[in-house]
Amino acid sequence: MTATDEIMSTDTPEQAAFRSEARAFLEANAQPKRATSPWALNFHTDDAGARREFEHGVAWQRNMFDHRFAGLTFPQALGGRAGEPWHESIFREEVSQFDVSSGFISSTIAMLGPTLMRHGTDEQKAHYVPRLLSGEYSFCQLFSEPGAGSDLAGLACRAVRDGDEFIVTGQKVWNSAAQFCNWGMLLVRTSPDLPKHKGITFLLVDMHSPGIEVRPLVQPTGASHFNEVFLTEVRIPVANVLGEIDKGWAPTRTVLSNESAFIGGGNAGSVHSKLVLLAEHFGRDDDPTIRQKLARSYTRERVLGFLGERIMTAVRKRETPPVDPSILKLFVAQNRVESGDLAMEIAGPAALATTDEKALWIQTELIGRFGISIGGGTNEVQRNNLAERALGLPKEMRNDHEIPWKDVPRS
Repeated sequence: MTATDEIMSTDTPEQAAFRSEARAFLEANAQPKRATSPWALNFHTDDAGARREFEHGVAWQRNMFDHRFAGLTFPQALGGRAGEPWHESIFREEVSQFDVSSGFISSTIAMLGPTLMRHGTDEQKAHYVPRLLSGEYSFCQLFSEPGAGSDLAGLACRAVRDGDEFIVTGQKVWNSAAQFCNWGMLLVRTSPDLPKHKGITFLLVDMHSPGIEVRPLVQPTGASHFNEVFLTEVRIPVANVLGEIDKGWAPTRTVLSNESAFIGGGNAGSVHSKLVLLAEHFGRDDDPTIRQKLARSYTRERVLGFLGERIMTAVRKRETPPVDPSILKLFVAQNRVESGDLAMEIAGPAALATTDEKALWIQTELIGRFGISIGGGTNEVQRNNLAERALGLPKEMRNDHEIPWKDVPRS
């Protein structure tokens, strides 16, 4: 009996019926997953290829929406299915066998969808949620700035109210897929006389608005996944405020929590299985030290999967996760360090002396630790979150969260 058969054997009649419906949809609309090299890298080094993948993701999201497989736990009135968390789990199990994905926009749907449901007005939910779930609106995250990364609340992008609009001027950076997305989640400073956490407003902005310039950042790999975004007197309707003016930290925290949960609970495939293949290829599978480290990688990967499922189940129910998402994000970052080190130990000099696909995969796994330890909040930020939120430890000794933002020293 295969693992899939074991899962199916525990389905209730209702779950079995949904699984059959999902499988029929996938068989009619997608190709089974092709046999590809386990060492294939999942990034593009040219803009045209990246854009094609992004557009394919949007098209697949629209296809799922049209057949009621997008937003499975969202209300039917908003384009969802009003299902249970198990609907998401079963569909994820089935779709993993097919060569389709919503790609990048699945991450921002996971981040913004629950935030709209929690902080949006009825009018905002009715307008944005169906367009988000269908892929008509693809959102990028416009949070970090050159002087406000780990200390996000120190952001300086300024918004001045002019009647029914805000006029926004400032700079954002490390904005994934901003060159492709047509909407953005934007944090701005609306009240510099308030402490830094209390003068922030969360805006939804049309990326085609006059005054927005997106400049891709070319990485050493040749890819341009990240961007810097310049906003010059961009006019954004006050109606686009998510939450309340000057109280945008609350929806921001919701987005960041969902981002940590998504990073930790995403279905990126098993790194452990590739490490086993590496050990077999280099004849290290009988080495007792390597075998012990492989056992550790398997255990940590399984624990991470269980944690991710618990947290994502709560997110789909619109409930507070039973485990702080920061521990999930931190665990992912730590695992990436261990997997990269183990891959290098298994391969030895061959990891750097050759340029075959295995060597490139090992090198990417090794340097990937830096991105995963920064994106979605640095390891240091995650540890602070856990100390204060989960363990109830005293906050760091500082007063920059009590004085007006304009009086906080900045470099």
